[in-house]
This record gives sequence, C-alpha cells and structure tokens, in this order.
Amino acid sequence: MAKQRLAELSEQNERMITTCAVMTETCHLLLARAGISAQQKFIEKYRQGVFSVFELNTEHSEPIAKLMRKYADLPMDLADASLVVLAEYLGHGRILSTDQRDFHTYRWKNHHPFENLLLTINPGAAQHE
Repeated sequence: MAKQRLAELSEQNERMITTCAVMTETCHLLLARAGISAQQKFIEKYRQGVFSVFELNTEHSEPIAKLMRKYADLPMDLADASLVVLAEYLGHGRILSTDQRDFHTYRWKNHHPFENLLLTINPGAAQHE
C-alpha cells in the first residue's frame, strides 16, 4: 500500500521534504528491518533529488523541546518533533508517515491536524481496487 501511494505521489510531482532526524531514523529502521540494500536505495533516492532535507537550526530547538514536553505521554521523539516544526514552517500538515497513531494526535500550530498522504486514497484508484 505504501509503495503504491508513493508511486502515485511521484506521478503527481508532489514535492517531498523531510528532516535530517527523519533520515537518520529511516536509515536505522531500513537497515534493521530490510537490510543494507534497502538503506542504500533510500540514500540513492536522496542523492537523485527525489526529496530534499529541511535544515533544523538553533531557532528550532525551543519549539522542538516544547513539542516533546507537550506530547511526552506518547512520547514524541526528535524525528516526529522535527516534522511538526517543518509543517509549521511550510504552513501545511501534508505528511507521509507510517506512524498513524502519533500523527493522528499531533497538531501543528497547536490545532491543525495532519493529513497523512499515505492514508489518502486516490479516488480514481479506489474505483479499480
């Protein structure tokens, strides 16, 4: 399902951007669960410009710390907090995440819900399934 949805987004020329914290977490999970070749494919996609990386800096440290305190009961990790900060910077909550529970709970700018594009079904594709 996720691979199919990513292919659909690619065809729509959807601009994809992530954070270094998410790249680190993704590489760790790919290596642990799918092996070195999966990790290398992911890095190759980055090298090819399939997605870009938003650079966090010291001005983001306070919002990240505040978010991690706010969502401590989940708990929120650095990767998730960095994506909330990125959503606030971009002014939208369109996200690709397999973490449905947490991103259903998180809010950007304190009250805006995220739209998880991995869960959004293309209406045309739904008719064919």
